[in-house]
Amino acid sequence: MPKLTDFTAFIFDMDGLVLDTEPTYFAAWQQAVTKMGYRLEVDAFKVVSGFHYQQVEAQILSWLGHDFDLHTFKRLGTECWRKYVNQHGIAVKSGVTNLLDYAQQHEIPFSLATNSSSIYAHECLTIAGLSHCFPLVVTGDDVRSVKPAPDIFLKAAERMQVDIQQCVIFEDSHTGIVAASASGAYTVYVPSTFPVNLQASALCNCQLENLMQALKILEAQR
Repeated sequence: MPKLTDFTAFIFDMDGLVLDTEPTYFAAWQQAVTKMGYRLEVDAFKVVSGFHYQQVEAQILSWLGHDFDLHTFKRLGTECWRKYVNQHGIAVKSGVTNLLDYAQQHEIPFSLATNSSSIYAHECLTIAGLSHCFPLVVTGDDVRSVKPAPDIFLKAAERMQVDIQQCVIFEDSHTGIVAASASGAYTVYVPSTFPVNLQASALCNCQLENLMQALKILEAQR
């Protein structure tokens, strides 16, 4: 079985893996839906973990009906989200900065690959204090097809000038693991929602509790 140290580059998802953004999105969407006179349980949004925003909108229409006003929802959701993160901030997940420091110390190229738009990705990184931590950020704006297609990861590997099969992809959602697996990379599943997605568990090459555990494995293997 391959070891993490056998690979030459790292690719990180953002939402739920590097940043604890998903609860901020879910809270904002819940507030927006409520303001519009509809009702959804907050836990319902766990279904869209790892989704691109257009995929989120499609799922919401399936829940609330195709006459649901997406334009108003997007406007209210954005307002609620910015108010929420300005008040509460965005937490960085356990082990992220430690693992990035490790990669830099050992001259391992790394990048961020997210379904989020470029505007949201950079805004989230800035709020979380990580705006200068990733030398390369690939977003949903950079590819024709977002996850679960593998395009974002393939683009990240191409821009790092590394063969995708020499990359470790760290992901937290089933959607992300499907994309990572399809890319040909070594996939590490770090679940952000529970119960753990059994399909993602079966598809990944390795499952860990957090990125600090990944760092400990790398140090032990090296």
